[in-house]
Amino acid sequence: MAEITIMDNGPIRVSGTDIVLKDMTGKPVKPANPAQFALCRCGHSAQKPFCDGAHKTANFQSKVSS
Repeated sequence: MAEITIMDNGPIRVSGTDIVLKDMTGKPVKPANPAQFALCRCGHSAQKPFCDGAHKTANFQSKVSS
């Protein structure tokens, strides 16, 4: 089962088993740790689609609303 958590002012965290991440052509994209990784939301990461912490220096602000 996969768990996806949208972090306030940060990335989207993905964790679980049997997670397949694909690009827009359907080609698999392999994260360093396929059981737990973070996807960039700020657009400033040098490792897109993965988060590299750039949201901190970019002062990315986005609160998740319910």
